[in-house]
Amino acid sequence: MIAFTMIGTNDLAKAAAFYDALIAEMGGKRAVDLGDAIIYAGADGGALFAITEPADGNPATVGNGTMVALAAPDAESVKRWHAKALELGAENGGDAGERTRGPLTFDAAYFRDLDGNKLNFFKLH
Repeated sequence: MIAFTMIGTNDLAKAAAFYDALIAEMGGKRAVDLGDAIIYAGADGGALFAITEPADGNPATVGNGTMVALAAPDAESVKRWHAKALELGAENGGDAGERTRGPLTFDAAYFRDLDGNKLNFFKLH
């Protein structure tokens, strides 16, 4: 259903260093550098992830209620990838662990990247 997810940044070089290291830890890589945007691909060939400077020239801002969930193969990856994000300077938004919401049980860990975008690592049981 989803082809790619794109989030904004106000410092592309700093965001690229963060996501280059984080995506590599996840087994992915930088696929395309467009100059004002960078596209990452996972090893699974699924949806792409991109970072960009806003096309309209205004500052990038985070969305209220917006979050990107990055798929993890298992609970250990959720924990390891979250630790890597924090090591790279992300803000902890919720430690790795099992959660239940309604009928769903899942492992998740939440963080805000260097621009304040909210993301999580997610594995549905």
